[in-house]
Formats: sequence, structure tokens, C-alpha cells
Amino acid sequence: MQVSMPRLAFYGDDFTGATDTLATLAGAGQNALLFLRVPDDAQLASAGALDCVGIAGAARSMSAAEQQSEMTSIGAFMARLGAAVNHYKVCSTFDSSPDIGSIGRAVGILRDRLQANFLPFVGGQPNLGRYCVFGHLFAAFQTGGPVFRLDRHPTMSRHPVTPMREADLRLHLAQQGLPGMESVAYTHYDLPADELDALVDSCIEAAPDGVLFDVGHASHLPVIGRQIWLRAGQGPVLAVGASSVAQALLAHWNASDDPSVASPNAYADSPAEPAAISGPVFVLSGSMSPVTARQIDAAVSYERIAIDVDALVSDQLTVLEPLLARISDSLARGRHVLAYTARGETGERQHGIAPATLARACGHFLARVLQQSEVGRVGVAGGDTSSYAMQALDIWGLSYLRQIEPGIALCRTHADNAALAGVEIMLKGGQMGSDLAFEHLIAP
Repeated sequence: MQVSMPRLAFYGDDFTGATDTLATLAGAGQNALLFLRVPDDAQLASAGALDCVGIAGAARSMSAAEQQSEMTSIGAFMARLGAAVNHYKVCSTFDSSPDIGSIGRAVGILRDRLQANFLPFVGGQPNLGRYCVFGHLFAAFQTGGPVFRLDRHPTMSRHPVTPMREADLRLHLAQQGLPGMESVAYTHYDLPADELDALVDSCIEAAPDGVLFDVGHASHLPVIGRQIWLRAGQGPVLAVGASSVAQALLAHWNASDDPSVASPNAYADSPAEPAAISGPVFVLSGSMSPVTARQIDAAVSYERIAIDVDALVSDQLTVLEPLLARISDSLARGRHVLAYTARGETGERQHGIAPATLARACGHFLARVLQQSEVGRVGVAGGDTSSYAMQALDIWGLSYLRQIEPGIALCRTHADNAALAGVEIMLKGGQMGSDLAFEHLIAP
């Protein structure tokens, strides 16, 4: 594979988070592309010179055996790519468990494959209302709402798959096979650079499983970015965290006077704004989050259609075909359509259906809709739903268009199938966005 070495390679453990990292990097002028699977040589070549190479995955919802296969492949690709920094991108709430979506297992596989000697964990992402203080993670409830310790968060403490019962990220990750971690508190960030470097060095020596950095404010990011980039020149680095890893690196790169930090591939200007919508918008929501439920309630510009979940997962054509026909007819008439499997916490639990099973069924349903209808823009709500929906489509990459809201990006698809190439798409995590997120999707 002949490709220039990028400065950053990242793997998103779900598609919505991966698009947020793509937006963070591309919106700051980095030449970045998000692949939906390990790219082949032709796809890499068509992308050209890249500062940042991303892969969107679904490890967050995978079992141990599934993760082993996925991360072994990703680790081999990252090692071959040879980026200065490798990033395992996780949800900003770090929700995971020893059995499902284990961060510890994924990190262990990647660490061994990359032979990484520095594992910085970046806890918190202030622009999304996520804060890590003295190793404990806090998150806002709704955009701009009150902040809760994660194990007391009204939503995350009751997540249907990976409820967060521990806010101390060191203890949370120790349960997943990373018991040897140290942390660097934000109170040390005002130390002289050489003293902070020495402190981090001592933490690295004492902590074979990683060093956790507090993030309580955006001003902490360049300090962390410097620590990551400094050590990228000393050996393989595997960073773990949300898009705040990319934010930290960008903050350091932008603040640095060192000309070697400048990107040779960066955009002269920000990515081009998308043109006006060419047709109706179709949104598929597979999320049971109360945040998404409020967004559905506020989506007054859409025809809102409930999906029979039992019929969806069992592929009952007698139920689904009339539903697909109704959606197709409405889209043909130029109406925006929002189809949903749940409107709050009654959905998946009520039906007793495994979230991954429902997410896969949603992916196949979306593929059917797009086969039958022409749309101007697509939206998918739910992290697992987004991951499986993209896997069900014959799309191999996403490039960034613009930010819809913090943490929610509008992207353009890359595909060999002309019918699927160039589609504008939003992938939104269930917890992300204001009440008007779906309304903002139809804005020019």
C-alpha cells in the first residue's frame, strides 16, 4: 500500500462518534476521510493525501469474540498505515462493559498490535457537556442542562445495554482488564512544562495500562495535546477517548510555533458548504433515548411514522410492505418523513428485543427505503442503529460537509454505486443534540 503517512489514524467504536471526530478534524482544516471498513488500496488511492484517516466501526456493541476479530483487523491496518498517533475513539460517556463493547479488551488488542508505549486516556469533552475531574466523569443531562456524576446520570446510569454504575474511569476500566492506570489531575496543568513532562513520565513508568488526563475546561486541551504529540515522536502512541483527543491535538497544533507541526495536506479553507436540499429528508430513529423522543416530538416539519418493531425484526412483509409504500409515497410527494421504532424508554424493553438485533433490522429497513425512493438528505438516530445502517448500505466512506449541532455532523457518502454516492447524511447518537436537531437537518 503506497500512501503518505497521516498524522492521525482513528477508529470510532460507533458510527455517530466517528463522524463527530471527522467533523472535529475536517472542520479545523485537516484533510480527513472516514472509511466505513478497512479500505482497499484503490479506495485509499482515490482519497489522496490525508492528514487523518478514520474508520467507523461498531465495537461498542460487540461481544468479546466479535471484538477480537474486528480489532485484530483494525490493529493490522493501523500498524501498516504508520500514523504518528493512533486513536481508539469511544463515546464521550465511556459507556461499556466487560462483556459488551469492552474498551479494555479493544485497547489491549490494539496496544499489542501497535506495540504502543504510551496510552493516554482523555476523559471529558467540554463542548458536549462532558467533564472529567480527578478521574471522575460527569455529563450534562440534555444540551446545556444540569451536570450529573455519570453513575447518577438520569440516562446513562440506566442505559439499556451498558449502564454506567461507576464514575471513576480508573475503576470502570479496571473492570475491563486495565487495572494499572494512573491519572493526571487538571490541578497539575499549570506546572512549568518540564515539571509536567516529568510528572507524566513518572505516570507512564508506573502505569502499564494507561494515563488518564482530566478535562474540565477547553483550556486543558492544548496541555494534553502537547503531551500526546511530544511522545508521538518517541514511539507508538495509542490514545483513547472521545473527540476530545482530536480537539487536544488540534489545540496544540494551532498553538505551536514549530513549523514542523503544520499540516502539508490541510485545506486552505474550510470544507465547502452543502448546496440547498435537492429533495425530501428521510430520518430513521432506532433510539429509545428520552433525548431522541423529545426530538421526535419537536419534528413538526416531518410526517412521523411508527414502525412495528416485532414486524421489523421478523421481516413480516405483510406489515412492512404497506409501511414502505406509505413512506415511498410521502417522499415522492416531497414530504419529509421520520420513521421511528421507539418514542422514549418504552420501545426495546417493551418488546424484549436485543438492541443489536433491532439495529441490524433498522439498517436493512433503511436500505429498502433508499432503494425505493429518491431523497435529498438522510438522518439516522441511535449509535448502534447508525453503525448497522451504514453496514447495510454499499457505502465505503464519508467526508465532512458541516456541523448541524455540536456532536452532530452532516456528511457526504462515497460509494461505487452511483445511486448511493454523494448522499448527504446525518448520523446522530441517541443522547446527542437539542430538541430541534431533526428540524435543523432540513435547514439549507
